Amino acid sequence: MLASPAVAATAARLIQQRIADGTYAAGGLLPSQRDLAEQLGISRTSLREALSTLQGTGLVIPRPGKGMYVAEDGAQAPASPAWKFATSHSLQDVYQLRFAVENFTARLACLVIEPEDLEALRANAQAMRACIDAADFAQATQLDFDFHMQIIGIAGNQAIAEILRNSAEVMQESQRLPFYKRGARHATYDEHMAIIEALAKGDPALAQQAMTQHIVQAAQRAGVHFPTGLEAAPSAP
Repeated sequence: MLASPAVAATAARLIQQRIADGTYAAGGLLPSQRDLAEQLGISRTSLREALSTLQGTGLVIPRPGKGMYVAEDGAQAPASPAWKFATSHSLQDVYQLRFAVENFTARLACLVIEPEDLEALRANAQAMRACIDAADFAQATQLDFDFHMQIIGIAGNQAIAEILRNSAEVMQESQRLPFYKRGARHATYDEHMAIIEALAKGDPALAQQAMTQHIVQAAQRAGVHFPTGLEAAPSAP
């Protein structure tokens, strides 16, 4: 059974409320998925998507073989809002779209990038880091979006640029969520710098690899995990 994004988003909010009001105590074990799905009146598929979202915000933590636990400071810590486009776009679908098109544009950009382009990308990354340090995630998100659009602009594919510009609000929301991952708020900056260095080396395969790692890891910080097929790729002889 497929999960309904709207149902999963509602379930995530309900679980978040129960954590906030102490129904599920900080550091405590959540009910089993079967019991929790029954309590919320939803499918286990929708529940898993809701828990994945909450895991991305740091409110719940999986412990293999034991279950899902509320983070120690979960009752006090602010969480990022649930995915607000759940009724129209699955967060997983958005990240899969980004994975598909941005890996390709990173390769294209690497073939034509100029020194001034690299300078602009580095300036963007440093500005974003300053915003992260100041906990200004709204501006950090805008700079994150600008960074990716700069690379797409360098690549010169106007069709891709137009698609992402027309979906700017959705794209930026997907980029905002990873900043709420505890202990990993500078990860986006670090990954952007790895992309810049790969572009600077003029190696399209390396640039694509850096972008791949960034999109997949950002998705995981947002609570989204999807198969890419890359893990099973055979090594070269």
